[in-house]
Amino acid sequence: MAEDTSRNLERFDVVVAGAGYVGLSVAVSIKASAPALRVLVVDAAPAEVWRRDGRASAVAAAAVRMLERLGVWHAIQGEAEPIRDMIVTDSRAGDVVRPTLLTFGGEAGPGEPFAHMVPNTALNGALRARAAELGLEIRAGHAVDGIEEGPAFTTVRFAEGASIETRLLVAADGVHSTIRRLSGIRTVHQDYGQKGIVCTVRHERPHNGRAEEHFLPAGPFAILPLKNNRSSLVWTESAAEADRLVRADEMVFELELERRFGLKLGAITVEDRPRAFPLGLTLARDFVRPRLALAGDAAHGIHPIAGQGLNLGFKDAAALAETVVDAARLGRDIGALDTLERYQRWRRFDTLRMGLTTDVLNRLFSNDNGALRAVRSFGLSVVDRLPFAKNGFVRQASGLTGGAVPRLLQGEAI
Repeated sequence: MAEDTSRNLERFDVVVAGAGYVGLSVAVSIKASAPALRVLVVDAAPAEVWRRDGRASAVAAAAVRMLERLGVWHAIQGEAEPIRDMIVTDSRAGDVVRPTLLTFGGEAGPGEPFAHMVPNTALNGALRARAAELGLEIRAGHAVDGIEEGPAFTTVRFAEGASIETRLLVAADGVHSTIRRLSGIRTVHQDYGQKGIVCTVRHERPHNGRAEEHFLPAGPFAILPLKNNRSSLVWTESAAEADRLVRADEMVFELELERRFGLKLGAITVEDRPRAFPLGLTLARDFVRPRLALAGDAAHGIHPIAGQGLNLGFKDAAALAETVVDAARLGRDIGALDTLERYQRWRRFDTLRMGLTTDVLNRLFSNDNGALRAVRSFGLSVVDRLPFAKNGFVRQASGLTGGAVPRLLQGEAI
């Protein structure tokens, strides 16, 4: 009989695969709420790769409440730019005038902006610092290449040959999740044939905290406010056109950018190298298996048209942490399927609803059909005259809708 070596493996209560904002939020939320649980974060990327992420993300008010409760927001706040209002237009790139069809602003609560723009490095760095304070280890360069479910533990194998055991494995390893594939969880996927060009620009005049969403025939062109007369751009084009633009000469790129951005904020300068990311809809058919839970993009990848991808991930993190911590306090098996099904029920419908919403919006607005443009313009103009509808947009953008809101997203302890 072969010798049983499992007793020699390191054992953890929770192993989180993926050290992005979702994976780190899950780990920090669990460890801060249940210090006795042994939690480990592993990441396939080398240790310092996250520092080179030049992107920024819209963090909804509910997520800010969560980060405040976790003791993280104070380290981010100095680099966070409040979004004070937003305008929506629907036009062609070459139109001289872009009528504003919808405006909305307001607060999630008194003195509480409905969202902030935060550089990804600031967000990731603050979560890593809090993880260190809690004694959480992050092992970089550990790519999972095998999992084997057992009755009480799952064995996790890494590409370099090491193995560990865990009562619960959390897959937060992105939209192309290796762990999801290894577990046999299937997905529903729709490739949009689009890419999102991401870059940061500096401009002469202040944006005053205003975000803009210009619906152009190729897709939405979003201008999102950052600190110090800077803005983050998420620019949707066909895949072929996006590739052409990011490979183009700097002057060609800036001329095409200027056509879409305009000169309302003065001269613009691109601060970093533009990059293009494929856009599509990916929804996992199951969020959980015994001793396994998917979170963030591993469970759902959506179009950035509504700016909700990151905030869906924070909702996953808060709901999963609450599920695990509540189970641990009751003495239940945190990796058992009946425990994890609470998380799946909690998050599945909200995710499906948001995925379908962004899919419909992208199909509705990413075209130049004259009849559809007329309907869109009329619809947006009507909504602009309905305060209750606009308040609904603000609530959605704040992350305070979508079924039962986890305690962390309400600013409460688990």
